Amino acid sequence: MRMKDTTEILCQLRKLMKRPTGGQWTSLSAYIVPSDDAHGSEYICDHDQRRAFISGFDGSAGTAVITADKALLWTDGRYYQQASNQLDPNWSLMKDGLPTTPSIGSWLAGNLPKESVVAVDPKLISFRRWQPIYKELIAADCSLLPLEENLVDAVWAAEQPARTCNPIITLDLKFAGATIAEKWRNVKCQMEEKKTQALVVRFLNLRGSDIDYNPVFFAYLIVTHDELKLFVSSTKLPSDFKDHLVTNGVEVSIFAYEEIGERLNRLIKKKDEKIWISSNSSYYLNSMIPKNKRHQEVTPIALSKAIKNSVEVEGFVNCHIRDGVALCQYFAWLEGMVLNKHHVSEISGAIKLEELRSKREHFMGPSFETISASGPNASVIHYKPTEETNREIADKEIYLCDSGAQYKDGTTDVTRTWHFGEPTDWQKETYTRVLRGQLTLGSTIFPRKVKGQVLDSLARKALWDIGLDYGHGTGHGVGHFLNVHEGPMGVGIRLMPDDPGLQENMMISNEPGYYQDGEFGIRIEDIVQIIPAETKCNFNGRGGLTFKTITMCPKQTKLVKKEMLLKDEINLLNEYHRLVWDTLSPILKKEGDNLTLLWLERETQKI
Repeated sequence: MRMKDTTEILCQLRKLMKRPTGGQWTSLSAYIVPSDDAHGSEYICDHDQRRAFISGFDGSAGTAVITADKALLWTDGRYYQQASNQLDPNWSLMKDGLPTTPSIGSWLAGNLPKESVVAVDPKLISFRRWQPIYKELIAADCSLLPLEENLVDAVWAAEQPARTCNPIITLDLKFAGATIAEKWRNVKCQMEEKKTQALVVRFLNLRGSDIDYNPVFFAYLIVTHDELKLFVSSTKLPSDFKDHLVTNGVEVSIFAYEEIGERLNRLIKKKDEKIWISSNSSYYLNSMIPKNKRHQEVTPIALSKAIKNSVEVEGFVNCHIRDGVALCQYFAWLEGMVLNKHHVSEISGAIKLEELRSKREHFMGPSFETISASGPNASVIHYKPTEETNREIADKEIYLCDSGAQYKDGTTDVTRTWHFGEPTDWQKETYTRVLRGQLTLGSTIFPRKVKGQVLDSLARKALWDIGLDYGHGTGHGVGHFLNVHEGPMGVGIRLMPDDPGLQENMMISNEPGYYQDGEFGIRIEDIVQIIPAETKCNFNGRGGLTFKTITMCPKQTKLVKKEMLLKDEINLLNEYHRLVWDTLSPILKKEGDNLTLLWLERETQKI
């Protein structure tokens, strides 16, 4: 991974930190460059490019803090190794999540003199992330300034790439499963219950085209009881937008994207009723609404996206079958190429996989950049192959492939780990422990609306038994032809404050792993549907739930130490492989793909 020299960039930023602007401040003691996590925030380009520009670290999660003499980057366990490789000597890595690592607010409060001013772009930080930093600074007689002039933009200047400008496409009712009018009625009912006059979000059965790993677009939506106000660049709207609205039974008022602040302010002044806004929305929008008028709670739209309707569920199942065919074709092809000594690199392998997926019905693009990782690269949890790091996929190393696709009827995300030669005993043991955790979680019965955090240790126990762990969450929500990572629920060690509890027809991932730095990485990931479970006592009327795996791709049994598995675990693996065979083999037979069929037959044999 290439290390970027940030010396001159930091020098320019520090000069700007000393420059008075509009009378707001005379000098800044620190400047925060957060992950672009605020819903609807003013991104310039994707994947936290501002933070990547200033620090050289291009992972998807991390916050940079720059003072007069220090530059620090906070990131979580998924990115410790990547950040260590990408940060130059100007930077200190703060390993977020470790007991010894202070929070950003705590560090600033303990290292800055009294009356220091810290600034951050209020459009790029969520209200939820703003609050603890603000409180810790105030307690230390310092202040946090919402500075709308973005200093990274000022340094980047003319070389900064333009903001992502994906055109918008409409989503047909046969994929969406509900009209905008139906969704609006549901939202208004909940707004009435909460006594709110408006809701600030986005939803119109629309998606961004030219996906580039993310089928969303820059827009705001204000929902009232009698009007929908969409804030978006009108040039992005599709030619069939008016027909789309007629089909969905609604009218929508269109405003420029930049008008959101002005229109929201008018709405606030017009009535005394509360405005519903998530604390995960930007501090900029939240702070415009007086505290006594601000209703901060996970929005009804977030929950409606999380709980798939019957059409969306069917689409998820179907797209995972098509995706499974493409995955099996890729792994069968790849094994043949490797064993016959044909050169395949991490990059060329990822390209081949996308080519195979692109032939499947309703394919729109990848859902994220493929993690095609061989040998030591697989130990980097969110590795991205580049020309500098590109390795050959060989039979002497583990190969980890984490990939996904956007289809009009759903979103996929799947990880499989392979060894095309002879794995070591240690690799087999760690793979088996990861598999045991995945099988245990995937077969768990739990009470309705239990928080995902409660289930996390089930996936880790087999690793914890010998003192191993992994530095990422175990499960994330998945959007329907939307974000491949989508809340508000999830399964992980950290508390998810908006988690409404796991409910029927949510789709989440099941993905424990193990990573041995500089040597190999293992992850096994399926998407699972939450379904009802029959239990003797039914949790005293609360109702039971369990998981149904909808990902269709074998898990390599050559890496399994059968003697480590319990009888029930062996049965679960065999049953899954029988399901994969029964589901995919008729399709491969119909398509005349004997190469993949023979591979699938071998990989789904009972152990």
